Amino acid sequence: MEIIKLIGVLVVIVGLALKLDTLATVVVAGIITGLVSGMKPMEILTVLGNAFISQRISTLFVLALPVIGICERYGLKDKAVDLIKKIANATTGRILSLYLAIRVFAAATSLRIGGHIQFIRPLIHPMARGASVAKYKDIDEATEDDIKGLCAGVENFGNFFGQNCFLGASGTLLIVSTLTEQGINVDVLGVAMWSIPIAIASVVIGTVYFLLYDKKLEKSMGGK
Repeated sequence: MEIIKLIGVLVVIVGLALKLDTLATVVVAGIITGLVSGMKPMEILTVLGNAFISQRISTLFVLALPVIGICERYGLKDKAVDLIKKIANATTGRILSLYLAIRVFAAATSLRIGGHIQFIRPLIHPMARGASVAKYKDIDEATEDDIKGLCAGVENFGNFFGQNCFLGASGTLLIVSTLTEQGINVDVLGVAMWSIPIAIASVVIGTVYFLLYDKKLEKSMGGK
């Protein structure tokens, strides 16, 4: 009956499928798993507490939420849109292409300037959207969703493909340790050097993709 200990996985699946509170679902799944495994309530709470303390650094992003909220309340997004409207020839694709290049460079040099909460939500998305609004006056809901997706994607592209260019990045060290365990001799410098062409390619491909989106947007919205 060891399989019953996997009931926590089922609880998580059901909770996410029903769109219940994620944190509550995970905690309940952990408690149920502990109970069916024969753990006492205090032992379960001890395990959960130790896990929270050891991983507390992962929750530091929560501190940025009230700061971003205050900035937005006092017009951060509006100022970003006003700035873009003053720049001639600014388009959604060009803004995202520029941010992609900056984000890749920042990740490659381990400069933490980006983030969905810190940069995309309050700055990049309003500017990308504002460029389209300034050019076409009004955009439909589908276009709104497309721009949101592109803004979220550009952060992922830049961070993912740029971070391995840095010698001390966790991704670079993970690649080296994994290959070494498999008997493949590699060094950190080699992995970082080979990551540079990939990072450059990501900027080029991403830029082409974003500029093609500009063409698509002009074709769909220009005649309206």
